Amino acid sequence: MPFTNQTEEKQIERAVLVGLSCPSFNTDQDADERTMDELRALAETAGAEAVAMTLQRRPAPDARTFIGEGKAEEVKQLAEMNDASLILFDNELSPSQMSNLEELTGRTVLDRSALILDIFAQHAVSRAGKLQVELAQLRYTQPRLVGKNRAMDRLMGGIGGRGPGETKLETDRRKSRERMARIRKELDQLRRQRAFTRARRSRQGIPLAALVGYTNAGKSTLLNTLTRSEVLAENKLFATLDPTTRRLRFPAEREIILADTVGFIRNLPKELTDAFRATLEELEAADLLVHVADASHPDLLQQITAVETILADMELDRVPRLLVLNKWDQLAVPARAELADAFPLALPISAKSGDGLAPLLERLETDLLIRTGPPVIADLPFSLN
Repeated sequence: MPFTNQTEEKQIERAVLVGLSCPSFNTDQDADERTMDELRALAETAGAEAVAMTLQRRPAPDARTFIGEGKAEEVKQLAEMNDASLILFDNELSPSQMSNLEELTGRTVLDRSALILDIFAQHAVSRAGKLQVELAQLRYTQPRLVGKNRAMDRLMGGIGGRGPGETKLETDRRKSRERMARIRKELDQLRRQRAFTRARRSRQGIPLAALVGYTNAGKSTLLNTLTRSEVLAENKLFATLDPTTRRLRFPAEREIILADTVGFIRNLPKELTDAFRATLEELEAADLLVHVADASHPDLLQQITAVETILADMELDRVPRLLVLNKWDQLAVPARAELADAFPLALPISAKSGDGLAPLLERLETDLLIRTGPPVIADLPFSLN
């Protein structure tokens, strides 16, 4: 399946989901099942219907087919029985493994990275977002440009161009490199424009708080509730891709800038992490990172760890952070007590109902603004109860 073009009508494809459980990956079988559930959510976000799911357990990945030829044959049969044209893996496959699996199954095979890239391609709206997605796709596909036809056409023949010439594969790779260079140049220009905007904002002395967190944790909902905005907020992964900034005004004409950024996910493809540096520069300029976590999710601890790991990899762990446990209202009382003990400095809230947002605003005012007196929170779009 090619990467999605936003101008094309989205078609529902039937997909078989495949995962591999190895001791080197994870020893928790329940966690393996939940990662497959996340793969299902990714597939649905991309526009595919998961019609079958299988999890292979083996000591180590197979070098040729990742899951072994016997399991590959079983996956092929699953696809035939369920009329599926697509096979999605919850792991990253090498170019040769992907090619071998497509040959064995007769179906299009995508790994987790390709699936996430496809979702990002669908959701990119701004010029910068579209360029960053395209750059990430080119970085991902370049090592996968392999010649499937030994009798590939030779170019540059004729007078002045005789000899071995350039293969179609070499031409494709050269064009890919040239396109990547042009995109990087344009992204650098956009990056300078954003730097100018941030510098102007800094001169005005307006603090910046950036919302970060695992995808679908409720960051956009929190932004909407706090600022009375209408930023797209859906119950799906990566609903928000391009960064959004809004002003949050406090009494006495004091205000901060609140930025909503793309959600993180475990095993975020390196191509995306690198390509989205321009978008995530909002985080580098932030005075405070508000880490929004889904308190009701069974993998809460793993999701918090995944976000913290990505922030550390991007050298953003030096920026002060405030942990916010969203969807608190969906927890039973014993679970609330347990999380309160585990994260004593975290603020429990419900971004959707507004419960707990008054202490959050007080904390933002304390951490980001010069206190001129006791905080007075008035005219807010939610209840203080």
